[in-house]
Amino acid sequence: MRTKNWLLCLLIAVAALLAPFASQAESRVSIGVTIGPPPPVVVAPPPAPAPGYVWAPGYWAWNGYQHVWVGGNWIAARPGYYWVPDRWERRGPQWHHVHGHWKNRGHGHGHHH
Repeated sequence: MRTKNWLLCLLIAVAALLAPFASQAESRVSIGVTIGPPPPVVVAPPPAPAPGYVWAPGYWAWNGYQHVWVGGNWIAARPGYYWVPDRWERRGPQWHHVHGHWKNRGHGHGHHH
């Protein structure tokens, strides 16, 4: 039983050490990264679970030191809205990850969040 407790303590210690780095990585993403994402992985979406679902394509996420592929998934459609997939925008020397979001099909006052 003692080895289990020792492992648990070790895990907690490691988590405590890594926690500041994780939050730093998150804040760094919003500032932008200088490495552009690799080309998207093109995969055929699986069949929809039910009618009225929208395929949200996969995208490259930045985990603090490299891009990692996040697979696409089916999301329930919202009437009057369309899904804007995750994408990377280049702003000068840096790349910014724009999270996927719903956008109103109506023209005009589309607000970003």
